[in-house]
Amino acid sequence: MTTVFTKIINGEIPGTFVHRDEHCVAFLSINPIAPGHLLVVPRVEIDEWTDLPSDIASHVMKVSHQLGQVLKTSHQCLRVGLIIAGYEINHCHIHVIPTHTMADLDFKNAAASISREELEDQANRIRNAMEAGGLSPSE
Repeated sequence: MTTVFTKIINGEIPGTFVHRDEHCVAFLSINPIAPGHLLVVPRVEIDEWTDLPSDIASHVMKVSHQLGQVLKTSHQCLRVGLIIAGYEINHCHIHVIPTHTMADLDFKNAAASISREELEDQANRIRNAMEAGGLSPSE
């Protein structure tokens, strides 16, 4: 069965993307723990991150690392946290979250919803920081 992330990747469900390449995509969470909360998702539908082929796992982590550096600029946070929980959706994904304290990494803080305008505003902040840092959304 096709996952919700594959439907987002294929454009069947709206997504607010900041990165796309042949191996993975990154888009804003619709239930963000913090403003700028991104999901980095491999295109291949594999449930657990430990089952990813090593080249895809490395690539997804590289993209997460680059976007984490961008979030530090775009959202002026103290740190960027990563969570690979793997329980919400059966398609591997990495949460990349701007933080100021450890408490910012609690799923209890997730917004129940976020407006399309707020998602686009966050995406534009991230895209502008990417451009300033020499990265493009398709890199």
